[in-house]
Amino acid sequence: MKVIQISVFLENRAGRLAEVTKALAEADINIRALSLADTSDFGILRLIVNNTEKAFEVLKDNGFTVGKTEVIAVEVPDRPGGLAAIMDILAKEDINVEYMYAFVQQSGANAVILFRINELDKAVDVLTKNGVSVLPGEKVYQL
Repeated sequence: MKVIQISVFLENRAGRLAEVTKALAEADINIRALSLADTSDFGILRLIVNNTEKAFEVLKDNGFTVGKTEVIAVEVPDRPGGLAAIMDILAKEDINVEYMYAFVQQSGANAVILFRINELDKAVDVLTKNGVSVLPGEKVYQL
């Protein structure tokens, strides 16, 4: 039930993000979701892609500093309060969310929220027991 996320550390300068996306495009790797956080000196690009292993190797071979992180993907009704219900479940179990980002599926009926959580196994267990759809990586990579 875990999803592998690629993290790319980038110098905060013009064109660096274009280099990442070009390398992935040339390798026929499709970006399914992304998040970019920056400071004045560097940024962290977090990616969910259709082929994690290939993306990792391509980026590494192109001189990028890359890492892999386990996250979980939760399918949430795309309506007011959808996220609040998930956050309430996690808060009641004292599970900390380090960061998260989301995207809406093509149908628009559901959103997929990617969570980096300090206790992934516990979070998967708690969410599943509360009827929340936690998506396996194989499904997320193909959305």
